Amino acid sequence: MPSPPASLTSIAQTVEARLIALLNEEEARWAALDGELRSPLAAIRQLVGAGGKRLRPAFCYWGFVGLGGSPEDQAWIDAGAAFELLHAFALFHDDVMDGSSTRRGERTTHLTYADRHLEGNWTGEARRFGEGVAILVGDLAFVYADQLLHDAPVVARRLWTELRIELNIGQYLDILGTARSERSRQVASRIARFKSAKYTIERPLHLGAMLADPSAEAILPALSAYGLPLGDAFQMRDDVLGAFGDETVTGKPVGDDLREGKPTPLLAIAHERATAAQLAVLNRVGRPNLDDRDIACVQQVLVDTGALAELESQIDTLTVQAIDALESVDLDGRARRALEELARFVAWRSA
Repeated sequence: MPSPPASLTSIAQTVEARLIALLNEEEARWAALDGELRSPLAAIRQLVGAGGKRLRPAFCYWGFVGLGGSPEDQAWIDAGAAFELLHAFALFHDDVMDGSSTRRGERTTHLTYADRHLEGNWTGEARRFGEGVAILVGDLAFVYADQLLHDAPVVARRLWTELRIELNIGQYLDILGTARSERSRQVASRIARFKSAKYTIERPLHLGAMLADPSAEAILPALSAYGLPLGDAFQMRDDVLGAFGDETVTGKPVGDDLREGKPTPLLAIAHERATAAQLAVLNRVGRPNLDDRDIACVQQVLVDTGALAELESQIDTLTVQAIDALESVDLDGRARRALEELARFVAWRSA
């Protein structure tokens, strides 16, 4: 597995410093009104400070620098922080929608607040309180993300709006597909693209480029030729990690995606190829009470049907396609090399 590029660490540190400064300032401001208001800001700070790959800020940075932006410019730093807060918004809401118990190795926010409700013997239902607070904390992160891009050029703001719409459309398709036990390869691929692929790579690249040069919209299709296949490969790798990943590395229980019945290309391929006996095993997917033995049986079917091998092959093909597309993008040479390195990391990472 490739190590994170050195530039990724530097970008992550710069963006994290901006995030922590903003959240500390806001926590102090609201705590002066009521000490209880420290809590939601602290929840955002804990999530954004608990790890994460910072890929979206990195792709935004290289889109920015690649079109002539200065590495010292505050514009990309604010945009990178906005992407992290937008991602935090999605994770807070995701964990409620999916009923997840851990995130980045920590207890999820909605369960933490439900615990507080129970410990305090407060009025009402602990579950609803915890989920309600987590949704509001996510909304708060969403607003701060917007605030950071308030002064961005119009074309960049337009891109920001579009990527947020795409993200929410993808989330809806994901919920719908899960509820319907969707196993169509075409539908699963569409969900993956809109829920994650576009807003992880393509749109951050676009936004960085437009922050550097708002008149350079003609370059966006060339950036998409790199960003879309790599975004698809990114989400496919996520699907593999969701089914087979090491909990100590990913920060989420092994097989959580299988318990939730997520409509992934991996499951779609397995369903296409499965025998009657294998289908009986795959039909257990989506049951929240799947134990470790059940998960192991499903994993074996994913291997035996060739679904895992096919998806790995697709990841390789898409990654090569993305890297080849860089030859046609008019970018600074340093940015092109960095994007090639990021592509390899994104496709073959272990977390």
